[in-house]
Formats: sequence, structure tokens, C-alpha cells
Amino acid sequence: MKTEQEFKQKILIADDSEMNRSILTDMLESEYEIIEAENGVEAVAAIQKYGVELSLILLDIVMPEMDGFGVLEVMNRRRWIDDIPVIMISSESASLHVERAYELGITDYISRPFDALIVHRRVVNTIMLYAKQKKLTALVMEQIQEKEKQSTLMIDILSHIVEFRNGESGLHVLHIRILTEMFLKHLPHITDRYQFTREEISMICMASALHDIGKISIPGEILNKPGRLTKEEFDIMKTHTTIGAEMLDKLSFHQDELLVKEAYAVCRWHHERYDGRGYPDGLMGDEIPISAQIVALADVYDALTSERVYKKAFSHEEAVRMICNGECGTFNPLLLECLKDIADTLQENLKSADGAGTDEKELQDILEEKLYPKEASASERTLKLLEHERMKYSFYASMSEEIQFEYTLSPPMLTLSDWGARRLQLPEVVMDPLGDKRITDIMSAEELRNLSRILHNTSPEEPVVKYDCKSKIGGMDRWVRIVVQTMWSSDETPKYEGVIGKAVDIHEARLRIDALENMASHDTLTKLLNRDYAEKWIEECLHREGCGRYVMMLLDLDHIKEANVSRGRMFGDELLVHVAESLLQNTGENEIAARISGDEFLVFIKCGSDEEETVRRIASVLSGEYKGFSFSACMGVAEAEGSQKEYVQLFKEADQALMEAKRKGPGHCEFYKNIRRQ
Repeated sequence: MKTEQEFKQKILIADDSEMNRSILTDMLESEYEIIEAENGVEAVAAIQKYGVELSLILLDIVMPEMDGFGVLEVMNRRRWIDDIPVIMISSESASLHVERAYELGITDYISRPFDALIVHRRVVNTIMLYAKQKKLTALVMEQIQEKEKQSTLMIDILSHIVEFRNGESGLHVLHIRILTEMFLKHLPHITDRYQFTREEISMICMASALHDIGKISIPGEILNKPGRLTKEEFDIMKTHTTIGAEMLDKLSFHQDELLVKEAYAVCRWHHERYDGRGYPDGLMGDEIPISAQIVALADVYDALTSERVYKKAFSHEEAVRMICNGECGTFNPLLLECLKDIADTLQENLKSADGAGTDEKELQDILEEKLYPKEASASERTLKLLEHERMKYSFYASMSEEIQFEYTLSPPMLTLSDWGARRLQLPEVVMDPLGDKRITDIMSAEELRNLSRILHNTSPEEPVVKYDCKSKIGGMDRWVRIVVQTMWSSDETPKYEGVIGKAVDIHEARLRIDALENMASHDTLTKLLNRDYAEKWIEECLHREGCGRYVMMLLDLDHIKEANVSRGRMFGDELLVHVAESLLQNTGENEIAARISGDEFLVFIKCGSDEEETVRRIASVLSGEYKGFSFSACMGVAEAEGSQKEYVQLFKEADQALMEAKRKGPGHCEFYKNIRRQ
């Protein structure tokens, strides 16, 4: 059973003055266990001994053997400063000393002579601050680990599908990941050439599971052939590297993600060899990314020690010998040294992973027992659970960086999350929000009416809606997606009572979607509508009530080929863009200009009683000079009155008129009605 002293938090006081240590000890020993050091060397030894058991260090600057700055430099080198807060105590008040101490990571600074109240308050505040930071860090890490777990699960499922086709056990994927992680963690101990962050290790390990994903396209009779592959079959087998890389390269999004980049490298180059005799690209030495080198070594080791349809398993010792002797290709000498260093622990780690299992129910029971002892009453446990959930909600709401809110109808009240209130520069509670100008400044009255109408059309059976709109956030127009769930009473006839929901900033995503939609509907060079979308637009116009009188003009530039030959294709493109801009400037509301093929354009434009005047206005911009090059166009014109004609008929008439104009020579214009009379 622990004594009272063992339950106390530990504070290290490092000061060469026995009097100062005694004063500080008298101030703090009733609440904390005090450990003393009279110089920097003793302080470092104490930190090494107690580690994170220390809740705080009170550190003097001027000490024999090693001063306070020396202690801080050691703490930074060994990263102790990340876990143990330091308050510097000294009579040295020069700004350079204080500034240097803060640069080395101290949390606070206390000057002598001591004020007992100030010392006690700062000690308590610092310890509480670090305790809260540790809790928050633990919560964030838990969320990150859960996210990684889900990502890993999906990757494992995908990679196991490949292994299933390959006739191998799912343990191959697990073994590759474990071996990759061991190499990544040990390699920095034997060389300074490679240093990996925690994120890089995690991403490379996940990417390793996808190393053979390209095998999903290899025929099963080759994958699972018991005997030796023919040259033709081996050539097909080798394509799994480029196929896997191509799959990743063709992902529409996420190309900038570290996981995708590492997975691409691993897929394409895990069969390259250090001497350049691998495939598919014959890379040599450090031309091969280190992640692919590591996965290659892990893959060879596991292939040797596992039974396959075409071979028996080799022993661990034989596999290591064969790899180091170069019988399985040439590997980075540093990786071979790494393999020898960890050889004794390889099998142990792989076996423990094979049989590993977690009794989640048992872990949950232990956690609940620790958090809520059995002596607590049911009501106390309920209150604790509610408080725990409230804290989690508050934390997740702030970390998600989403505007979370609740709106009640009676009384009319909008409640915002803390982060959402700061983002919108509003109080957390707004009474009668629909009548509050601060709300209508953020979201227009029209958008509020639209959202209100949508919400009132929900039902208890289908309460969730999504609504995209523009809102003014931080003085800027932003696209947001509002996702809400309406709340209904439990009456026999349920009543609408309000909503809970969140608003997510989707500005960049919406702009990308708009850009993609624009690419689908517009010609990439001239930015005019393309033929398909022009057809849809005109059909809708022709069938619209009160459409009015329009003319369709088909235009064919006469000299574009000559421009391409004499001035080059880039100039030809410039000329097309110039014509397109001229057409756009001469089309108004409910009128369009489109590029329907290389040098052919379509204009659909309103016309009054004088049809020929309308056509002349368009024709005037289709002849002239551009950068000293003379150009003109042939035109075919057909008219449409309301919904008397379908698009196909109108286009056919304009096309016949254009053919007649081209027959007469450059710069001619023909009306279909004149051809028909002939």
C-alpha cells in the first residue's frame, strides 16, 4: 500500500545555495515531495533517475560544475523539456539571461528574494497547466490513433484481398508492416543519413501494406503457379509494380498526401536493387527511395521465411545468411547492418504479432473501474458520465473547427459552440436570432428563408438536411455546408421544436467543384460553352414559354490553317481566343456563344424585326486584322420563332446555310430562308 509521501507529486529544486533550497522546501514540502540537487550535474542525474515522475523543476542559473543553462541544453537534447516544466529561479535579472532561459524552454521565471505566495501560486499553476496539457495531448493522440486504426483497417482489407488472390496468408501484410517499422526505428541509431518523424514512420508502415496491390491485375494462373515461371510469365508478373503505381497515380485527389506519395514509391520500386539490377526502372543506390528499399528487404525476408506454392520456408538464420551473402539481390549496406542488429528480435516480434489479440471488453471494464469506483452511487456515476461527455463534446467541438449550434423555437434561442462563437464573432447565446441584425449580416435574409422552409419540410422520420450557401465569415464571403437534424416533440402529433447542427467551411472544395463543372461545360481554350452544353441550353430556351425570336449562326473561320502554318499553332490558338472574346462581348443575357469544333463557332442570339442587322453586328467582329494577320469567316444563319423548331432542325438549317456560304468563298454569309426560296 502506498504511503502519503508516495502519492505526492515530486519537485526537483536545483540550487547551489543550501539556504535557498531550504526556503523553497519550507514553502512546498507540505504539498509536494522535494528532491534537492546542489549543482547542474546532480540535477541532470536526478532528472535521469526520476524522469516524468517529476512534476516540476525549480532551477537556478548560477551553479558550479554545470549551470542552469547547461541543464536546459541537456533537457532539450534529450527532449525532457517536452514533459517536465521548468521554472527558473535566480537573482540574475538581466534581460539577456531571461530571454535565453525562455528560448531554452522554461515555463516561468521567479527572481529572488522569494515571495512565498507568488512562488506557491506559480508552482501550482505550472503543474496544473502541464497536467491539463498532458490530458489534452492524450485525448488528441487517442483520436489520431483511432483515425490511423481505421485507415490501417481499410488498407489491410484491400491488401488482404490481393493476398487472398495470391494464395498467401494475410500474415504477409502484417509481417511486412512490422519489419518495416523495426527497420525505420533502428536505422537512425546506426546512421545520421536517415531521420524519420513519427508521422513518416506511420505513413511508410501503412504504405508497405499496399506494396503488392498491382497483383490484383495479374492472372491467377500466373500468381499461383506451383513451378517456375516462364520468361513471358515473369514479364507479366513484373508489371504489378507499374500497375500498382499507376493505380495510385490516377487517384483524382490526395496526390499531395504523404501516404499516397510513399505508397507510390513502395509500389513502383520495391523490386529495385541497390546495384541497379532490379525492376521496373533499374534504379541504383540512393536513387531508390529509402522507404522502397526498406519494404524490399522486409518483403524478401518474409518471402524466404514463409511457405509459398512454389517453395518451402527457410529458417530465420538461413534467410538472414542468404540476404547478407547477396543470394537474393543487393541491398543497402546500412540496411544489412540494421538487419544484423535486430536479427535476434525479428522472430520474437513477428510471433507475438501473429498471436496478438485485445480483449476490448476487459480493457473497458478496467477503465470504468478506474474512472468510477464501485463505491460511487448511481447518481454520482451518472453525473460523472454527463460531465465526462460534456468535456468531450466541448473539446471535440473546439478541435473540429466547425461552427456547431443548437436552435430552439420556444424560446427562440441560438446556442453556439465556443469555437463557433469566436469564429462568427458572436456571443455563445443569441436570443431571437432571426430578428438579430448580427445574424442577417452573416447569412442573407433570403438564405435564412430558404433554410427555414427546408427545415419545416422535414419530418421525424427524415429529420436530417444539408444546405450549401454563401455566408459572410470574418468579413469574407465563404461557402459553407449546413448539416442539421431537426428536433421534434414526442406528442401524438409531433411538433417541430428546433434544430441541432453544424456549419462546415467548404469554400475551397466548392470552388474546385465549380471549376470541374466549368471544365465539363466549357471549352478549355476559349472558355466558351462546348457543343453539348450549347445544345442543352438552346433546347431549354426553345421550350421555354415566351422564348421569343432568335437566330442561330454557325461560323467557320476562313484562314485558321494558314495562321497555323505561317505563324505557328500558338498564334492560331491566340486568334481563336480573340474571336471567342469578340463573340462574348456581343452576346447579352439569354444569349450564348459556343465553340463546336476546331475553327467553328455557334452563336444563338435574340433578334428583333431586323434580322439582317443583328447578323451584321456579329459579322462585323469576324473580319479584320489581329496582330497584322487578316482573317474572316463564313456564316450560316437560321431563325427560330418560339418553340416552333427543335434544336436538331435549327442546327441542320444553319449548317446547310453555312455550306452554301463556304461554296461562295471566304467571308460570305447565307440565310437558310434564302436557300429555301431558291
